[in-house]
Amino acid sequence: MNKSSNRMKRNRKLLLRAVILTGVIILIAAAVFFLYIENGSKPFEANSTQQLSVAIPPGAGTSDIAYLLEGAGIIDDTEVFKLKSKIKGYDGRFKAGEYALSPAMSMEEIMNILIAGKSATVRFTIPEGYDIRRTTEKLASEGLINSEIFAEEIEKGHFDYKFVKVAPAGPERLEGYLFPETYDIFTTANEHDIIDKMLYQFDKVFTKEYYERAEELGMTINEVITLASIIEREARVASDRPIISSVFHNRLAIGMPLQSCATVQYILGEQKPVLSTKDTQIESPYNTYIISGLPPGPIASPGADSIYSALYPDDTNYLYFLAKGDGSHAFSETYSQFLRDKAKYIN
Repeated sequence: MNKSSNRMKRNRKLLLRAVILTGVIILIAAAVFFLYIENGSKPFEANSTQQLSVAIPPGAGTSDIAYLLEGAGIIDDTEVFKLKSKIKGYDGRFKAGEYALSPAMSMEEIMNILIAGKSATVRFTIPEGYDIRRTTEKLASEGLINSEIFAEEIEKGHFDYKFVKVAPAGPERLEGYLFPETYDIFTTANEHDIIDKMLYQFDKVFTKEYYERAEELGMTINEVITLASIIEREARVASDRPIISSVFHNRLAIGMPLQSCATVQYILGEQKPVLSTKDTQIESPYNTYIISGLPPGPIASPGADSIYSALYPDDTNYLYFLAKGDGSHAFSETYSQFLRDKAKYIN
């Protein structure tokens, strides 16, 4: 009985020691694990002053986001990010968007930003028919650009697009190509980034089919956009665009001056409602009252409808049009009919 009792006591002691040892091992492992998580959660580069742009696409999971952040140089341990997200219950809560993040942020800060969806973006809109001058003024007034740097990028910046390579050199090099649209950009975006985003949108709109159609018409892309910009500035009603385009195509075919008020307004730098005779006699390659053919470049940024209309005009014999005062236009094949329309709608 004593031997059995002693054996039981020893077994209980051994079991107790085993339990204590297991508990200690578990505590040590837990401490090591949490130390690993804690150390891995510290800023990747605590002294960094960089703000880096990171785009989290819709549907991205925790693992995808971890690798995106590591690739951008925001974090250095994807496993810690995934483990911490799992422990905190953050999986599935990160929001898509464009973020400005820093290697100086802790992992907790980064996660909180992604969960809150605090995208570091700002929105701006460039209306159809804006020229570079008005676009510059609008972006500058919204605090998005420095006008001088913007102008330098317009004239000399490197942008790897087919149409830029054939655009006329000079301060108006990108006139017509800053596509009018609503954009969301990073708050860290500079002048070059903003221009590139607008050119990228133009590149999406001006498809391979459009290049082929321009070739069919015997026109360069610059000529197409120049014509589209004039249509954009002349038209007020969408249905008029392809008809106005037909008038200009018909005039170009017979060597008749386009006589577009919009081109003279471009020279004047203002949207003058009524041009004087003196205005129409200004010596300029953009004055389509005194030159034959198209001006040397676009006068504004045309929208998608005007670009399409320049490439696919209606089939008409019209050579004249005038504004009726309600936004629409009257079209005519002869000058005598034009004069009758003028007497009807203007005089």
